[in-house]
Amino acid sequence: MSAYSAEPAARVEVVLVKGGRTKIRYPAELLSDDGVHVCVRAPWAGEGVRDFGFVRFEPGDVFTEHYWRDRWYAVKEVRAGDGTVKGWYCDITRPAVRSGTQLVVEDLDLDLWRSADGTDVRRLDEDEFAESGLARTDPEAASAASAALDELEALARERGFEDLSA
Repeated sequence: MSAYSAEPAARVEVVLVKGGRTKIRYPAELLSDDGVHVCVRAPWAGEGVRDFGFVRFEPGDVFTEHYWRDRWYAVKEVRAGDGTVKGWYCDITRPAVRSGTQLVVEDLDLDLWRSADGTDVRRLDEDEFAESGLARTDPEAASAASAALDELEALARERGFEDLSA
């Protein structure tokens, strides 16, 4: 679709599930879906400001989110309202499932942050992952999640996330 098209952009609802419960759901603009890789854009869907210490998510921020049906992670580019890239927040997830206008993603607790300049790459929530009991209840998923975190960290340190088509 051309940028000059009068047609409205396709919309999806992103549904983030954690521990069998819906954690958050929000509308997003569907940018692309090639059958494997789904890309959406949405404003910060949280309430108010979320300050992690190393980055703040706040009203006006825009997330361009990349999901895959064959990968155990999602990569979210975070931009401030003025367009400045803050960095990339990555969730370790089961592969995404799109059904009609819903994109359902199961969060597996592990996360990774990469700052815009690439100097800050950090693993997050490894304690939550250990406490989740996934290693006991679904060892294959736990192994896939750990491998996905290792893969993401290597990507973040080696080349970053500017080109996610690969």
